Formats: sequence, C-alpha cells, structure tokens
Amino acid sequence: MNRDSLNFLGGPWPKAFFGAMSLQAIVGLICEAYTFAMFQTHLYDKEAANASAATQYKTIPTFLTLFIFGFLYELVLTWDALRLKNTIQIIGLCIANLALLVYTAIQIDQIETAIDDLDTANALSGSYTTSTGTKVTASEALWDEIQGPLIAIPILLAVVTIALSYFSWKLYQAFAWDILKQIGADYRMKKRFLHYQVYIALLKFDFFFFLGFTVQFVVVVGGYGRAEYYATIAAMPLTIVILLSAAYCVRHENKPGSYSIIVLYFGGLAYFIFKLFRIYQHAEQYMPVRKSLTAFAVLAILLIICTIINAFYCINNYGNGLKVHLLKSTQAPEKSDDGSLDMHHLKSTAPTRMTID
Repeated sequence: MNRDSLNFLGGPWPKAFFGAMSLQAIVGLICEAYTFAMFQTHLYDKEAANASAATQYKTIPTFLTLFIFGFLYELVLTWDALRLKNTIQIIGLCIANLALLVYTAIQIDQIETAIDDLDTANALSGSYTTSTGTKVTASEALWDEIQGPLIAIPILLAVVTIALSYFSWKLYQAFAWDILKQIGADYRMKKRFLHYQVYIALLKFDFFFFLGFTVQFVVVVGGYGRAEYYATIAAMPLTIVILLSAAYCVRHENKPGSYSIIVLYFGGLAYFIFKLFRIYQHAEQYMPVRKSLTAFAVLAILLIICTIINAFYCINNYGNGLKVHLLKSTQAPEKSDDGSLDMHHLKSTAPTRMTID
C-alpha cells in the first residue's frame, strides 16, 4: 500500500478515531453476521407462513443488511473526514453514531417480535426438551442464541460514541493549526468555508438515511399500493443524482441550479412528512418496521431541514472568492499531505509569509 494513502493517520488522535471506528465496524459486523447465520439456521418452512410471517422473513435480513452497510459507510466517511481534516464531518459522525445506537436498540424489540410471529406460523425449527423435561420452543431457542449479540451492539456503540466525542475534541485542537495555515486568518472566508463543509457533510448523511428508509419500505412493506411502491424505487437513483448535483452546484456557485435543488429538497421534505403520516394511518401494513421507519423518517426530515438552511447560507456566500479555490483544488494536484484545502491564493499579492500575533 502506498504510504501516502495512510498520511491521514498521522498523529495519535486520527489513529485513535479511525481505530475506534474500525473496531466498532469489525465487532458490529461479526455480531450481525452471527445473528443472520442463526436466523437462517432456524428457518424451517416458508410455505407454511401466513402473510404476516412472510413479511417477517424479510424484516430480519433487511435490518442486518442496513447495519452492515451503516458500519461500512461510517468507516468510509471516517476515512474521508480524516483525509480532509474536516472537523465538521467528524462531529457529524459522532451524531450519526448516536442515531445508529438508537436504531440498534429499536432492532432488538422488532427482531424479537419477528421471531415470535415466525414461530407462531410454524416457520422456525430448533425446539427441544431439556433434561428436566422443560420444552423450549423454536423462538426461545433462537432468541437465546442471538439475544447476547443484539444487546452487545448498542452497548458497543454507546462506549464508542463516548470515545469518539473525546477524540473529536482532540482532533479539533490538532487540526486547528492546519486549518489556519490552509485558510488563513480571514474570519469571513473561514465562515464561508465552514458553511460549505457543513453542507457537503449533510449531503453525505442525507444519502444514508434516505437510502435506509427506502430499502426498508421497498423490501419489507413491499407492494401495498403499486404506484407508491414503484415511485419509491424510482426515487432511489434520482436521489443520488440530486445529491451529486447539489455538490456540483455549490462548488461552481451555480445559483439557478442551487435554487432548483432547494425546490427538490422541499419535495423530499413533503415526501417524508407524507410517509410519516402513512406509517400510522395504515398501521397494520407498516407494523413490522414501524418503529425503525419512524426513526429514519424523523431523522431524514431533520437532516433535510438543516440541508435547506445551509443551502441558503451557501448561496448567500456566492461571489465572494470561495469558488476560485474550490475549483482549483479539483484541477491541481495537492502538495499537502492531507488532501485538504489550500486557500493561500485567496489572499492579496502581499508576501506569503504569515505572522501570528
């Protein structure tokens, strides 16, 4: 591996932050993989299941797949944040980890409910009688095997989130000098750059929570209302295009494009509010994933509101010099060891030597 690709790990605190995220991902993936393996081992007869139990077949694999993606996506965002020395994204990862912790707690109850429904439909195997003559049902046997790992995951996330919060503070202090060298002491320019960083970070988190909501709806809820179902599927690639376009427009300070994106944000906001009402208006069809869909919908709504507010801040900053640097940073190879933004050229033609009073 090229040593330059590991330069983002320079210093103890980047290593500690990345190490904590890596440990969380590894242990989390092992626990989720074990849970999925035990679930598959105890499956007995899909054909015997009623409609409710058939839906529960999809619930557990969907939860586990989302968690696997969540752990890996957080790890990628960690690499990205440390590489760019983006303290905003690092703080965002702490908040995202807290949200994931809440979701893992919700997972325990919903998986237990799914197991009970499957056992009622005679869709699980593994029941046995103990040496004392006590009969253990298939659901009890399966739950005994996976309860420990399921409880361990939110505990792990809680401990790691506390550690990440401390590491974030240390990283903020460690990166402060680098940011000063890269941006200079111009307060207004630093503020514009901050708005840009927050906006880009929000787009990255928007993607995860929208995708998480959509996957649960499409896979578990399925075709209750075919038009709504196909519209949700079509929205997935459209969302990716919107988020990429949003990043392009803010980098190039394209006002018409940015305002168009904001209109689409409001459309997305209306969609999630509508879905939130639907979840409780048609409670039966959403029951297998009602709690998790609610959590994802609420988080998505909050993120979209924050994204809209930051989009207006970014538009207000257009034409004040940030665009020149942002475009230059993508066209010229970086000479710094961290791939971060270098804004010295935004200063006047005075000597480049900087004095710190």
